[in-house]
This record gives sequence, C-alpha cells and structure tokens, in this order.
Amino acid sequence: MSLEEEYLDITFLTENGFVRKQCPKCGKYFWTADESREICGDPPCESYSFIGNPVFKKEYELDEMREFYLSFFEKRGHGRIDRYPVVARWRTDIFLTIASIADFQPFVTSGVAPPPANPLTISQPCIRLDDLDSVGRTGRHLTLFEMMAHHAFNNPEREVYWKNETVAYCTELLELLGVDKEKIIYKEEPWAGGGNAGPCLEAIVGGLEVATLVFMNLEEHPDGNIEIKGEKYRKMDNYIVDTGYGLERFVWASKGTPTVYDAIFPDVVDRIIESSSIGFDREDEHVRRIVSESSRLAGIMGELRGERLVKLRKSVADMVGVSVEELEGIVVPLEKVYALADHTRCILFMLGDGLIPSNAGAGYLARLMIRRSLRLAEELGVSIDVFELVEMHNNILKFDFDVPLETIQEILDIEKRRYASTVEKGIRLVERLLERKKKLEKEDLIELYDSHGVPAELAVNIARQKGGEVEMPKDFYAELASRHSKAEKVQETEIKLKKAYPKTEKLYYDDPTLLEFEANVIGVEDDYVILDRSAFYPESGGQDNDVGFLIVNNEKIEVTDVEEVDGVVLHKIRGFRPELGTKVRGVIDGETRWRHMRHHSATHVLLYAIQKILGKHAWQAGARKEYGKARLDITHFRRPSEEEIKKIEMLANREILANKPIKWEWMDRIEAERKFGFRLYQGGVPPGREIRIVQVGDDVQACGGTHCRSTGEIGMLKILRVESIQDGVIRFEYAAGEAAIEAVEEMEKILKEASSILRVEPAKLPKTVERFFEEWKEQKKEIDRLKAELADVKAESLLSRAEEFDSVKVVAEVIDGDMQVLQKVAEFLASRGAVGCLMAKGEGKVFVVTFSGQKYDARELMREIGRVAKGSGGGRKDLAQGAVQQLLDREEIFDIIFEFLSKHEV
Repeated sequence: MSLEEEYLDITFLTENGFVRKQCPKCGKYFWTADESREICGDPPCESYSFIGNPVFKKEYELDEMREFYLSFFEKRGHGRIDRYPVVARWRTDIFLTIASIADFQPFVTSGVAPPPANPLTISQPCIRLDDLDSVGRTGRHLTLFEMMAHHAFNNPEREVYWKNETVAYCTELLELLGVDKEKIIYKEEPWAGGGNAGPCLEAIVGGLEVATLVFMNLEEHPDGNIEIKGEKYRKMDNYIVDTGYGLERFVWASKGTPTVYDAIFPDVVDRIIESSSIGFDREDEHVRRIVSESSRLAGIMGELRGERLVKLRKSVADMVGVSVEELEGIVVPLEKVYALADHTRCILFMLGDGLIPSNAGAGYLARLMIRRSLRLAEELGVSIDVFELVEMHNNILKFDFDVPLETIQEILDIEKRRYASTVEKGIRLVERLLERKKKLEKEDLIELYDSHGVPAELAVNIARQKGGEVEMPKDFYAELASRHSKAEKVQETEIKLKKAYPKTEKLYYDDPTLLEFEANVIGVEDDYVILDRSAFYPESGGQDNDVGFLIVNNEKIEVTDVEEVDGVVLHKIRGFRPELGTKVRGVIDGETRWRHMRHHSATHVLLYAIQKILGKHAWQAGARKEYGKARLDITHFRRPSEEEIKKIEMLANREILANKPIKWEWMDRIEAERKFGFRLYQGGVPPGREIRIVQVGDDVQACGGTHCRSTGEIGMLKILRVESIQDGVIRFEYAAGEAAIEAVEEMEKILKEASSILRVEPAKLPKTVERFFEEWKEQKKEIDRLKAELADVKAESLLSRAEEFDSVKVVAEVIDGDMQVLQKVAEFLASRGAVGCLMAKGEGKVFVVTFSGQKYDARELMREIGRVAKGSGGGRKDLAQGAVQQLLDREEIFDIIFEFLSKHEV
C-alpha cells in the first residue's frame, strides 16, 4: 500500500464529512470538514487565529488539561501509565526522554517485551534542545514539554486498533473541548525517525498544531518500496499507534494568550519581571498587542535569525505603529524573560530526576541549561536567585521527584560559584585568544564553551570591545546540545567465532558457590574451548572472570580467561587442546570466585549506603570488582565530606552485620520495571524480555553477577579511598572480606612503622606529627630567610663582577642553588638595573633565570638562551625562568647576552 493509499484508507474521515484537498501554498494534502477551506491552516501557509480568540469552550490549567486527557482515554479502555523520568535510564543511545514513544523503545516497539498496558495513555515530560536558541523568541518553543499520548501496539496476532480509531479519538476529544469539527484540519505529513517511519496526520486548530498522529508501520530497508525523506522503507510486522498531544499547546489554545509562556507559567514570568530591570508590565495593553502580533508573525516565519528577524520586527512595528527601536525595547527583554522561565522549569526536571551537572554526557546538557539561565538572569538584572524560580515551578506542578529541593538548591549554589569563576577566567582566555588571532570563528566559540565554560555571548562582547571580528553563530546552543545529546557507542573488541554454537548452560546462575562441574567439549577455536555447560563466570558487568582448570584424563589445562560471545562462554586455555566430544571436569579457583562474589555483593551494599547518605541522585556511573579491591563510581556534585564517608562505611557494615538474605530471580522486564522502577538499571541496561533481578539486602538491581547468599558472607567493607575522577563523578575504592582485612593490616603496618620511626606509641602519633610539622614550618621559614640573605650577598658579589654594555650592567654566572635561589638573586640584580642570565645544575636538567632591570624583555632573552642550550621558559618582562638541556659556561652566556643586546638596542 502506497503512502497515498494509507491516507485514503482512513475511512473515518470520508464517513464523517472530511474531504481531501491540496494546499495551493505548500502543495501538501490535508483533510477538512469545511468545504470552503482552501488553505491547509498550518503555518507558514496561515497564521495563528487563536491568539486573543481561544478555541476551547473553557480555559484549562496544566493539571486540569492533563487530567481531562488521561481520563478521556482511560474511560475508553486505555491503561493509565505513570510518567517516566526525563533521564532515559532504560536507554543506551540517548540521554534524555525526547518523546512518549521513547519510553517503550527499544524493547516494546521491537516486540521483545510486552507493553505495560495495551492500549495505554500517558502524559510524558520530554526534553528537546534542538530549538534551544528559539525558546522565548517565537512564542511557542519550549525545552521541556509534556507529550500527552495514547499508544496501541499491534502485531499480526492481535490488532488493538489502528488508523480509523486513532483519528476518531482525536476528533472526539477536540469536539468535547468545544472545537467544531469544521475547524479541525488533518494535514498529511509522513513521519520518519530512529529507523522507523509511517503515514502521519497533524491535527491543526486555529493555525496551531496540537497533535501528531503517527501510524508507525515501516522500517528502514535498502530494498524498501516506499521512500520518505530520501530513505527507503518497507512494511514491518508490528504496527504501532504513536500519538503526541502537546499539553502546553492545548492550554495555550484554551487561553489564547500572546505566547505559550503566558499561558503555562504566568506567575513565574511575572516574578522574573518584578525582580528585573524591565520597566513595563506584560499585562499592559500596548505590550500585549506587540507580543501577540510578534507571536502571530513568528508562527508563519519559521526560523528567526538575521534578515528574517529584522523583517519580523519591522513588520510588527509597522502593524502596531511604533518604531523598531521601541518595539525591540519591549520584545527583546521579554524574550529573555520567557526563556528564563522555560529553562528553570527544564532544570527542575533534569535535577529532580537525578541529573548531575558535568562536562560530559547528560550532565553536560544540565550544565548548559543552568549556565544559560544564569546568563539570562544577569542580562535581565534579576535580583532573585535562579533556585527561587525552580522552586516556583515545583510548587505549581506538584510533581514527585527523586531529588529533594534542598539538594537541588545545593547543586545550583555550587554551579553558580563555578560559573562566576569560569566567567572571571574566561575574560582573560578570550583576551589572550584575540592577541593571537583577530577573528573569532564558530569553532573558537565552541572550544571556549566546551573546554572552558565561557558563554558565547561573553566571548562575542569582549571581541567586539577589542575590535575583533566575530559573529554569534546561528543556533549556537542548539548545536552544542545536539553534539552532546546522544551516547557514544563503545567499540568493543569482539571475538569472531568460526562456527555457530548453542548457548552455554550457565551453571553459575543456579549456584554461585558451585566450584566443580562436568561438561562436554563442543568446540575448540584457537586458544578457546567451548563447553555445553559451564560454571566459569565470564568477565561481565565490571566483575573479573573466574580462573581455574579443565581436567581431562587426570591432566590439567589452565583456564586463564573467560569471555562470552552471544551467549556462548569461551574458556581461554594454556596447555594442550582437548578434542571435540571429550568429557572434562571444570575446577574453579575458589578463593578468586569468593573474592569476586564478596566484592560484587559489597558493591550493591555500598551503593545502597551511598544513596541513603548522599541522596538518590547518586547514580552508579561505573564499577569494577577485582581480586584485591573494588571500585564504584557514582554521580555526585562534590567530594563527600569525611563525616559523610564515615557514615556511608558504617551503614554499609551494618547492612553486612544484619546478615540480610541475597536473592535473585528472572523476571519479565516490564513487570520488574513496574515493581522496582528504573533504579534497576544502576549497572546498565541488560537486553531481552526477561532480566535477572538481584536483591542484596534492601538494594534491588538488574544484575548478571555472582553473589553471596547473604550480606553476612561479605564479612566486612573498608573504604580505602574517595576521590573526584572527573567533573560530577566520585570514585569509591574499597575492599571486602579477606581483601578488607588485608587492607586494614596494611594500614596497621604503616601506622606501626611510623610510630617506630618517631619512637612514640600509635595513640600519640597525631600530636607528635603535628609538633614535628610545626617545628619543620618554623625551620623552613628560617632557611628561607637565610637563603634570601645569602642571595643578596651573592647578588652584590655578582654585581661587582658585572661587565657593561652601553652603560648597562650585564651579569652572567653559573651558581650553586635551586630555582628559588636563582629567582631571588635575579630579582635583586634586576632591582639594581642589571640585565643577565643565571644557570644552576639540577637533577636531569639545568635551571635558567633571565632578568632585566632595563627596557629589554627578559622573556626574549630566555628564548635566545633556550635556542642555544636546548630548552624554553617564560615569565614576566623583568624576570623569566625555564629549563634547558645544556649547561653553558660563563663566557658562553655572556656571548649570547651581548649578541641579544646588540640586536635589541633601546
């Protein structure tokens, strides 16, 4: 069936008085029950008609409209599903939830797992940063929006409902809200994305697209017979109703306000205006008219940059009878107000659902939004804190978030301090960059932001003030967000098997304490042996592999490594190769297995304790379980205090001492998600319809590792080190069981050795060390004083031996001392107007200091010295320091200096 036939197949439309027409402006086909209509009604073919003229019979607030929609579909047999987080924890390809259908990808849409209900309805908060630079300017763009949706997942065995029912539901919903059928337009606009496609109808009312009805029944394929947006597609077995109704747009249409922002969070907008330097009221009739006309025109102009923006402003100015300057005096500040109101709502969801700002991954997007908000607040002269706006949104929405407001406030306070520091350093960075090149290009601005956090607007302003050539790139922040919106695919080295083998029966899942087993050899490839069943654990989920032996006819074959490829366990061996069909006995090294098990179970206990003490935003970012120690990386906005670390360790050990049972079972994915939530996926997202659920005490995760049978078998847990390994990620290094005892013993050994050296009891060691440290500091001060005195004496001696060049005293010498001595002598000589160079031999290199008490530049002299002696340095005009490979004698240094002075006469 062709795409055109797909649309003509929707008999509901013809049966209910809709006719198919072709828009003379855009050439697209649309359906209307108004036979006199000729235009499709979709901007830019037609402008908004609902502004000042609401299309519904009553006004709705967000919560009222959401409930109306969900109840409508619930009454019509749809299961109501709670919202998913905006952080897509169940996905490995994207960071943020971008659509309601993203909740059910990839496992439900591919047919691997059943949907949580079928059909279902949901109102899913989504974040899209593709149009970040347009937010506030067009009157309609949002970074965070709720996609109200109903979905039906059909397959050849069962059709729930398809195109006719979907369009009927949309029509009925709009009519219930008070829209006459004649005012509803369905525009044909094929949809494609993520490897799927299908016919789609866009529901338009009053010039505003309020819903998108996608009939996802195609998959991308090179031999496909249907082409959409340049790609070929073919029919797929599953076919899915994928709808999206914009909650905010529905509320906007019900109120007819100048912008969507005025409709959905007017109190936040007013609060920003009240606390800003803006000198007008958005409710002023003159202001409302300007903003309304801007929104109407923006709706039909699409992109608002450069000439298009100038044209928009001039058109609106002429329409309302004001100058462009007066119009911009109102519109430009309001655009920033609207953007700040939007961004702070997005920040609430990002941080509330557990994102930690950082320089990478999803955290990059959170920091981008926070810093844009801080910048907007600065430009508006807002007197209130960004957190106050976030809190206002929270009070309006009344959503439940994992992360409490107190933690969100702490995160924002830290980010605010970091931003201030970044701006301060950024000014100097931009100035130095402009010294090297007079033109700042797009890649320079991206590098300044990505590597140093410098906002593009700041860089542009500085460049213009310094006379540099620069232009703010089109959609700059949207491009930054786009570059960081998808997870990078990790390229893993995969072993290619020469033959196909049945999946290995994995005995370690049934009994992780099983250390001996019998099996048959079903394959031998290179150094790998493949068995029909195995208790050897392959490296997975951060847990090291087992080691041990395969015994054949009383002869041992060492197993040095174990890996898994597509469910087949491979045993890397050292020794002779057994023949196919041979029966072997596998023997696993018990101590290694138990250490790995204790460390893996301890990881779950430690994560539980961390989240209890630090908060639910502390999400696992990586883990490794080895023989002698383990590590756990978590997302957190600062290094935990020593008191917090102590509490974490104590709570973890209490969980161990409580000897709580450790249980595991295989569960249907959707059932597990419904029961335990997406916190299951701390260690990653396992594939398949069924996933293994491990409960370690009070911690529940999807996990494929081997575990103890109770927390008591872990023995004890000792945190060895806590450090920040990257922005927003904290690493806990720890040991469990025997490894923990060994770590404590090593600490005791160090303590005893230190006590022995200082000849005091261990209990007196802190005070003794403190006393020695204070004495050392006093001695160091005295040494520094004596060094300074000796440097002055040495400098006077050198000055008496100085040679002259045009009445300038020139000093060159190789002396004994470190860099500190060289610098002090050089500073004294420079203060007496001398020019010269000092060298001293260090370990593996030669220290150099050049100095100038005249108009000569010591840095240029350093370059000349470095050219001859093979080295480099830098510093101030009067004093430079560096290191070279070759130690020159006094006469060689004089030659270089005199040649330098003759070339640089002042």
